[in-house]
Amino acid sequence: MIKSVVNTIKNIVIVLSIAMFFSCTNSAKEVKDFLADKNLPVGEAYDVVHKYTDSGMVTVKMVTPLMLDFGNREEHPYSEFPKGLKITSIEKNGDSTTVEGDYALNYKKTEVSQIKNNVIITNYSDRNRLETDEIFWDKKTHYFFTESKFTFYTPTDTIHGTGFEASEDLKKWWVKNQQGIINVRE
Repeated sequence: MIKSVVNTIKNIVIVLSIAMFFSCTNSAKEVKDFLADKNLPVGEAYDVVHKYTDSGMVTVKMVTPLMLDFGNREEHPYSEFPKGLKITSIEKNGDSTTVEGDYALNYKKTEVSQIKNNVIITNYSDRNRLETDEIFWDKKTHYFFTESKFTFYTPTDTIHGTGFEASEDLKKWWVKNQQGIINVRE
């Protein structure tokens, strides 16, 4: 009697296992669509250190504790950096510029990044530094822009204002609404 109950249970388990095995026929597209519908990333990366090299030399280094990949979005695929990031661009002569922020989004199709909360951009060779709450970075044109309040430091000036545009190395810049004392060379 016990032997027949055990055999019946084994048969039921085998039939259920086979049914479950053959019922799982999700394609990769179905899984991707499911994740997109639930607003879940298709990838997560922790403690990322990404280095871009040109001719054997590191030209860009990005460091972030967490990167979420939402590349499964049909309309607007993007990457999210919810714990911030730091990007360092290194020129051939050794000069560098850093971009830091507490949160960032990188839109893949437009190649525009949005960096928010405690944004600091520093050009070490020219000793220029920009501080703001939000900035957009167009990687195609190598250009920063914001309509937010900012403080821009040069070796001789401290400029406060709203609305700022600059080349990504902060060598060329334009201020929309400014306050402060600015030294003008004649």
